[in-house]
Formats: sequence, C-alpha cells, structure tokens
Amino acid sequence: MSKKKNRRPLILIVGFLVFLGLIFGLKYFTGKDKDTVKVSVSKVEKRTIKEQVSASGKVYPATEVKITSDVSGEVIELYVEEGDSVKSGQLLAKVNPDVYQSAVERSAAILSGAKAQAANAKAGIERNRAQLLGAKAEVTRFEAQLKNTNAIHKRNITLKEQGIISEAEFDASLSALDALKANMQAAQASLESAGANLKAAEETHKASNFTVASNQASLKEMRSNLKRTTIYAPVEGVVSSLSIEQGERVVGTAQMAGTEMMRIANLNIMEVQVEVSENDVLKVAMADKVSIEVDAYLDKTFEGQVTHIANSAVNAGSSSSLTTDQVTNFIVKVLIDADSYASLVTDANQFPFRPGMSASVEINTDSRDDVLSVPIQAVSTRLPEKEKGEGSSNSNADPIEVVFVSSLDSVNQVKVKTGIQDDDYIQILSGLEGEEEIIAAPYSAISKDLKQGAKIKVVDEEELYGSKEGN
Repeated sequence: MSKKKNRRPLILIVGFLVFLGLIFGLKYFTGKDKDTVKVSVSKVEKRTIKEQVSASGKVYPATEVKITSDVSGEVIELYVEEGDSVKSGQLLAKVNPDVYQSAVERSAAILSGAKAQAANAKAGIERNRAQLLGAKAEVTRFEAQLKNTNAIHKRNITLKEQGIISEAEFDASLSALDALKANMQAAQASLESAGANLKAAEETHKASNFTVASNQASLKEMRSNLKRTTIYAPVEGVVSSLSIEQGERVVGTAQMAGTEMMRIANLNIMEVQVEVSENDVLKVAMADKVSIEVDAYLDKTFEGQVTHIANSAVNAGSSSSLTTDQVTNFIVKVLIDADSYASLVTDANQFPFRPGMSASVEINTDSRDDVLSVPIQAVSTRLPEKEKGEGSSNSNADPIEVVFVSSLDSVNQVKVKTGIQDDDYIQILSGLEGEEEIIAAPYSAISKDLKQGAKIKVVDEEELYGSKEGN
C-alpha cells in the first residue's frame, strides 16, 4: 500500500506535464496555421498584350450640314421629305417672297429717283461751268477796256494842264474811267459767284453719286434677300432630319441663330463619337485602329480608326463648377470603315447606320508580342523599407510596384517595373526573368496582407475560393 501511495504523485506529475505539452503543441500548430495564407500561383510567361481604351457613344454622319433660312417668313413650298436623297443645288423649300419682292421694287424706284437727281446735279455743273467761263470772259473784256480808258484819261490830264482840252472833255474821260472800274468790280463779283456756284454744283453731284451708290447697294441686298427665299441644297446627301412643315414660319439668320429647317447628311461615311476620360485620352493617337460594336447589330464587330481627338474637354466651357470631382471627358471621333459593313448594304437598306445609334468602341492604343507578363491583379504597391530599422517603412517615399514570388512555403517580395496592360495581364519590364511562380490570388492578400517572408500554402483556385465561401 505504501508503494502505491508513492507512485501516485509521480503519475500526477507526468500527467500534468503531458497536459502542458498538449496545450503548447496545440497553440504552436494552430498559430502556425493562422499565420499561413492560402494562395494560388501563376507562372511568369510571354504573352501578347493589346492595350485598349474602351468608350461608348453614338453614331453620326461624318458630314452633316444644318440648313437654315437666311430670311424670315412663311414656308409656302416644301419639296423634300425626311430620308430623301438630294443633289447639290437641288431646290429644297421656298419662303413667301411677296415682302421681299415689294422691297426690291421700292428700292428700284428710290434708285431711279437718286439717278435722276444725280443727272440734274451733273447738268447743274455744266450750267455753272458755262456761267463761270462767261464771267471770266467779261472780266477779261473789262480789263482791256479799263486799261485803254485809263491811258486816255492820263493823256487828258496832261492836255488839260496844257489847256488843249476843255473841262467838259476831261470830266467825260474821268466819268468813263469810273464807270469801267464799277463794271470791272461787278464782273469780278460775278466771276466769284460763278466759281462758288460751280463748286456747290460739284458737291451736290458728288453727294448724289453717293446716294446712287447707297441705293444700288440696298437694291442689291433686297434682290439677294429675294433670291434667298428659295433654298437650295449646298451638298449632296440624304435629308437626315426635317424640322419644319409647309405653312410654318421660320426666322432668318439675321435674327439670332435662325430656324433650323433640316439636315443633309452623307450617310455613306459614318463615324462614332465617344467620350474618353482624361486618364485614357493621352493614350489615344490619330489613326489608332478601333473595334466597333453597334447595339443595333448584335454579334457583329466593325472596324475603324481614330480621325479626331478633341483638344478641349466636353465641359471645358462651363464655368459653373471648377471643382476636381466632376468627370472630365474628351470627344474622340472614330471613322467606320465602309468595307467592314459592306455585307449589310442592300438595295432595300443602302444605309445600315442611322444617326443616333448607340455604339461602343475598343481603341487599340498599343500592342506588344512575346513580352513577359503576369496577371494584372498580381501586381501591388508597397512603401519601400528604410535602410535602417528592419520592418519599418519610409512613409514619405513614393510607393513601389511589387509582386510576390512563391518560394517553397513563403514568398519573396520583388520590385518590378511594369509596361502596358490589357484587361487580364500586365507587362513586366524588369524585376522578373520568366518562369517564376508568382502569387495571383486572392487579391485581398496581395493588396494588403502579404509581405517579405510571409508563410503561404499554395492551393488551386477552386479550393481557395471554395474555402472563402465556406468561411
């Protein structure tokens, strides 16, 4: 009995130690499993990557002309309907010309009156010029007579002093001289008056000529307005929209913007106008090849190329909001290759695309063959570690791009430099050699949890995502 009592404490001590061992072992293995991250891997391989910019928009004619009336009035004739094909110079519509016809007749009458006044002014010039010539001749005649009479009077002064002539004869010569001087002054006054009259007649004639020119311009304008009451097609195409009916009144372009009557479009050359975000528009270049899908034609893809990239954003002209949280897009025009939809053209349907159809495009901005690549979700960013202080990071530095390479049951964090990308893969320019196995899933672990030396367990994707669903 004493031996049994001595063994009992020993058994209790051994049992206690076994219990402690079980507890520590359980903690060790459960902790180890807790720190292990289940992941799936993918090989670094060479692939063909096509970088694309996706956008959506509408189909429009590459050339579409808005037809507006230059004059206001009632549309009394409408010669086309929507969908009609028209030739350049074809008569489209006619605005009531009565008012403009009356204006032409009134302007013509005013012009005739102005021309008559100009003719009278010209005749007045001729009359005053003749009077001026007569006045000049009269002055010349009086100048000669005055010279002769003045000489006679001077001789008479001498003869009177010598007593050869009488006082009466001397007085007669003096009277004749005074009379000629008075006539000379009158003739000079008439000459000055004739000159002034001629100058006034010339000014009147000049003013009448200006009046004639002004009235001729008015008549030309009235006749032009009269011609504009008949509206012709400026280009060849199809009436893509008709905004008026016969009998409606239209406002001419002289008053504000004028009334849009119709649109003529060339439906043989169509384009897609899409809005591309500011983050993607810099990747787009002129003549980039484009794949086009039009909602009206399911399971069909058409080809095209970029023909226009807007320099200003769609909302650049709006000053109502200058905040940076609004979406900034740029218009990009894509010309649809006619050969890509030639099979759709039939006698019954010569124009497969209609203005306003919805479309989406994939713009091929870059393409690289046989380049090292990894799944796009395998690339993440981390802050670079400080040179001193293990496990610390430099929060002031720019993040670097990294991938996590599988190495047995842990990972190596590798800095990489990336290039172009498509929807699934991204090009690796440096950092990897090829054939490495990199962590490709789950994204939550790649983006936040994984770090250098992290413990992993490689499983297939079915087990990985299945375990997630179970959790």
